[in-house]
Amino acid sequence: MTLTIAEVAERTGLSPHTLRYYERDGLLLRDVERAPSGRRAYSEDDVNGIQVIARLRATGMPVAEIRRYAQLARHGDTSVLSRLQLLQAHRERVVAELSETQRHLEAIETKIALYQRMLDGDLT
Repeated sequence: MTLTIAEVAERTGLSPHTLRYYERDGLLLRDVERAPSGRRAYSEDDVNGIQVIARLRATGMPVAEIRRYAQLARHGDTSVLSRLQLLQAHRERVVAELSETQRHLEAIETKIALYQRMLDGDLT
């Protein structure tokens, strides 16, 4: 079973334009097959790979690193260690960003609590 670009766009939440960009810029984990009509024919594996790439992008991985990850993935099992190292480094950045975001959230919560106490007339 294959999927059209519109179906993949609906399933991933990415626009057809973005999917074409990912393909054109070498961000996909493998080449997308073509139907006899010449239109893209995506597999479930393609969709899963696109979702991984979208998650990496959504978590701030630079396009150049995603491209590197995709290149490594195309080399198969010989690149597992390199892919692992790339993802571990990205995880460290994401964890650091989450920690910083948590600190920001705590500061916002403190202000909200202060303002709520002020509105409640409890300034003690």
